[in-house]
Amino acid sequence: MHDIQKIRENPEIFAELQLRRGIEVDVEQVITLDTSKRAQMTKLQNLQNERNELSQKIGLQKGKDKNPTVDDLINKVHVIKDQILQLEKQISATNKDLELILLGLPNLPSDDVPIGSDESFNIEIEAKRFGKINDKKTAEHFEIASIDRLMDFETAAKVSGSRFVYLRGGLAMLERALGQFMLDTHIIKNGYTEIAPPLIVNNSSMVGTAQLPKFEEDQFQVIVHDNDITDQGNRKWLIPTAEVSLTNIVREKITNKADLPLRFVALTSCFRAEAGAAGRDTRGMIRQHQFQKVELVSITEPEKSEQEHNRMLECAESILKMLELPYRVMLLSSGDMGFSARKTYDLEVWMPGQQTYREISSVSNCGDFQARRMMARYKDDNKNTKYMHTLNGSGVAVGRALIAILENYQTPDGIQVPEVLKKYMNDLSIIEI
Repeated sequence: MHDIQKIRENPEIFAELQLRRGIEVDVEQVITLDTSKRAQMTKLQNLQNERNELSQKIGLQKGKDKNPTVDDLINKVHVIKDQILQLEKQISATNKDLELILLGLPNLPSDDVPIGSDESFNIEIEAKRFGKINDKKTAEHFEIASIDRLMDFETAAKVSGSRFVYLRGGLAMLERALGQFMLDTHIIKNGYTEIAPPLIVNNSSMVGTAQLPKFEEDQFQVIVHDNDITDQGNRKWLIPTAEVSLTNIVREKITNKADLPLRFVALTSCFRAEAGAAGRDTRGMIRQHQFQKVELVSITEPEKSEQEHNRMLECAESILKMLELPYRVMLLSSGDMGFSARKTYDLEVWMPGQQTYREISSVSNCGDFQARRMMARYKDDNKNTKYMHTLNGSGVAVGRALIAILENYQTPDGIQVPEVLKKYMNDLSIIEI
């Protein structure tokens, strides 16, 4: 959510920053609605004061004999009461219109984010590039000979539909090993607190982290028996990412500054309808409706969020370094960032089967954008209540890490197991395909 006071004070700047995100905002409409709402609220306050004054007069006059003015005063109070009810309805309608506009507008980009409409404007942080890429094309993960014994899309399609998969044997073990390795690394080495969060969340939680209302078509809604699914506030959703469950831990709370930063990590299944990516990566495991991901979330005071952003990026990088997977880091342009982000780094892992880098983690600083939507605040040293900053990142996507291993660790005998994963796989060295 955006700070309406800042929009009010600098509407042109707000419109320009939204334009960097590729959004043309009718800022005059926003200002008009805000002005109307404030005028209505002033009128409401005046009416409430007048009603209170009349009520006091009625109380004083009732104790006097033969006072014909009491009935007149009571009638005036009834008239004002009706006016207040009507005005409250008008304020609610105006506020709803204003909120609907603001909820549909993305976060404003940081000043150091490159301006551009798409990924072609992203900038590589060259000092972050890691590993030597294999420029000899290997088989893509779904083309490896006999891979369908362990990676079964056909049966999954019968049971669940397209873009689901059964992993068997060594690949199921590899997926489990990757998740456990990532969790252990972030907990023991990087200082995150493990959370086992709900996989089903309510409407307010999805709005709080900005999955709703903008991206409703990309979500899986849960139909609850005897639940009125037309009731917007009563809807339930499968999480598209553990970011939703983890970030909402601080929703509608005031946290003590001494408790910051909060750092959470979770390994969960994630569910995405992928309606916005129709026709992309339809083969293999790159873009599934259900996938495993280790998610990192940090909650911090504003002055330290940039430092926390860099730290979170290094935590995600550490996973790929320990797996010895080549990667690069991209600073995303204003038009390629996610809706909630004010600044995002993408980690892209090398896929020799495709001879290209593919995203395996996005690490984003959301500023106070989500905190305002969630009413997530903290007390500073002067006991002032302020909005916190929220950050999130994949640490990393388990499925894509599995694919990267399949393509980078191919041998004539099967898939070599990375050294750091062997202890999670009963010292298995080769996954025979």
